[in-house]
Amino acid sequence: METLKKPLLIVVLGHTAAGKTSFAACLAKETNAEIISADSRQVYRGMNLGTGKDYDDYIVNGEKINVHLIDIVDPGYEYNVFEFQRDFIRAWHDIRGRKKQAILCGGTGLYLNAVLKKYSLINVPLNKMLREELSDKSIRELTDILLSFKKLHNTTDTVNRKRLIRAIEIETFAKEHPALEQEFPGFNSLVFGIRYNREERRNRITQRLKDRLKEGMIEETEALVKLGVSLETLVFYGLEYKFLAWYLQGKISYNEMFEGLNTAIHQFAKRQMTWFRKMEREGVKIHWLEGESGKEEKMGLAMKIIDENNL
Repeated sequence: METLKKPLLIVVLGHTAAGKTSFAACLAKETNAEIISADSRQVYRGMNLGTGKDYDDYIVNGEKINVHLIDIVDPGYEYNVFEFQRDFIRAWHDIRGRKKQAILCGGTGLYLNAVLKKYSLINVPLNKMLREELSDKSIRELTDILLSFKKLHNTTDTVNRKRLIRAIEIETFAKEHPALEQEFPGFNSLVFGIRYNREERRNRITQRLKDRLKEGMIEETEALVKLGVSLETLVFYGLEYKFLAWYLQGKISYNEMFEGLNTAIHQFAKRQMTWFRKMEREGVKIHWLEGESGKEEKMGLAMKIIDENNL
């Protein structure tokens, strides 16, 4: 008896400013697909320029490509990887239920791994009593508490009080409750990565930052504050919103904001590439497409690889 072949999940990843969205949209057009975003900040409504949503990139030859998991929660809400995993599964079943191809596109490594490795995650509720106990602890003390757990949920955010307290909250809950595994659908994955050489990557990041500031990224941040999003919460979101919050508070000048943010984004892109190399070492096959090559060349190579995988 012939075994039914698992459906294919196409993944498009890459460093920031690599052109992932426009490439994924073109690929979606060619494969009758819809896109599922894997970006930890594009889930927030009203956070557009600062998170690089690039809505126009979803329009290919006059046709709008359907995208899932952007603009799904209000700013100020603490969306997490468990919720992303849950929402991915819902989007997957929706797309496949309409007999369309799914493309996962984004640069948030933890979200990508949560799907590709089908993490067993826990839905952890807020613990007000624990948060009160931790409220007067220093960053160093919180870090020590987090490091006291045998298995850390996240060791990368030890400079932010909110992230540290949330991580401790997760670990405390995990000690007392068994993991509740998400019911993942069966699929095979095909992963494409887009990358530029270091110099071109830096040029693209700097130019995009200049463009977004001209397009109103400062005004967007001011509008978020008027909606009730605290400056502390903006700092929690990191990168653009952190530096813009400091600028709006008068803590840094415009030039300091630009230079500091520009450097931070370059460092972030470097960390993304480090994460992707780690994924490869752990067994994820990434078909790298060089950003400097033309769109037609990248698309031609991608479609050839897809055909070889019998999509």
